[in-house]
Amino acid sequence: MASFHALIPWNPLSRPNSTPSTTNRHITFFNFNNGIGTHSFSCKIHGGCRFYWNYGKSFDLYASPSSNGNGFEAAAASAVKEYEDDEFIVVNFYRFVFVKEPEEELSKHLLFMKDRNIHGRIYLNEQGINAQYSGPSKDALAYVEWVKEDPKFSDILVQISPAINGHAFPKLKLRYKPSLVQLEEGISHLPLLDPSMRATPLTPFEWRSKLEDANKIENSLDTSNSNFVLLDVRNGYEWDVGHFKGAHRPDVDCFRSTSFGLSESETEVRPSDPLADADKEKTDVLMYCTGGIRCDVYSTILRQQGFKRLYTLKGGVCHYLENEGPVGWEGNLFVFDSRLSLPPSTYKPEVGSQQQVPHSFAKCYICLSQVSELRHRNCANLDCNLLFLCCSECVDGLRGCCCMKCTCARRLRPVLPGCQRYQKWHTYRDVELQSR
Repeated sequence: MASFHALIPWNPLSRPNSTPSTTNRHITFFNFNNGIGTHSFSCKIHGGCRFYWNYGKSFDLYASPSSNGNGFEAAAASAVKEYEDDEFIVVNFYRFVFVKEPEEELSKHLLFMKDRNIHGRIYLNEQGINAQYSGPSKDALAYVEWVKEDPKFSDILVQISPAINGHAFPKLKLRYKPSLVQLEEGISHLPLLDPSMRATPLTPFEWRSKLEDANKIENSLDTSNSNFVLLDVRNGYEWDVGHFKGAHRPDVDCFRSTSFGLSESETEVRPSDPLADADKEKTDVLMYCTGGIRCDVYSTILRQQGFKRLYTLKGGVCHYLENEGPVGWEGNLFVFDSRLSLPPSTYKPEVGSQQQVPHSFAKCYICLSQVSELRHRNCANLDCNLLFLCCSECVDGLRGCCCMKCTCARRLRPVLPGCQRYQKWHTYRDVELQSR
């Protein structure tokens, strides 16, 4: 564990209005973004006050203004999560920023990637970058540090989690893509580069506080101030393995078809739309997704629809679980790589043995019984390939299929045990031909 001392500039975001005293200690608010890593600090304010705090990639610091007005001295002990060079990790980040020559930018990234062991999806265009990839930490961290050397990407919020068995992605896709995320009409026309058109980002602590305040109002006898909507901007199958308490299940299986709050008349309103009856002027809309990018995109659409009070969870659920643990969260987190489902302890290991995360909401797609494992599987029928939750009895009874009809399909794959994922069809076709 490394230790260091630093003089941090006294640059508060808000300044107290009166002089502090022993009975009335005013505070000053700071926000610090480190980019990568988790640290523990012990801080001594000039004047003798010592306190401690922990933070992940970002933290909110509250300090007494009793220092000399220019700064305070921090004695810090770094507890950065360190990975062995050959230990595989998964890295996620995105940034909406103007890229003048995306094809030229792409060439630089491709050149840097040469001879590096990285798999994943990294997309670039005029609106910025969206990256999810895996690799040994030596290569994976080298890439993100190189990206951050570019001023336009210097303040990206990076999410890092351990891989399970080597790469979490089959290969590297590093290319120009017209839309960094997929929507029916694309996103190139959206004002994503204008922060004022996106929702207000809340730190994990602010998000937790806002949810707790909203829940207190909901549970009180006086519900006149309960004007808020908790909006899960993911897919229904993601909700099925984990979600924030109180969030409705999204009635979509693909983000490109999301249409919350877009009905132009009462006859078009879908019963499953949480924003159907929302007051666009007064309703607090709290939006969340896995890493934050879908909320940033969709909030611009809602802003154009007239919604005024939009908030997003900065860094998404990944960032929240890392900083706050599973407080207010039920189940696991669905991820779009070979790991599929991650328990909260993946992001905050110290809560793993202390806190059981309930998942009584998770039901078998076939028999509706409670499942013991929060992990989807694909239907063994290649031409169906439905992603669904299933109990062990139904897996055995239907040979890994989602229904009786699929058990009679021509292109039927074997039942996969445990956490395995299906490979390309030719793998099973060739095995079958050899057995004849």
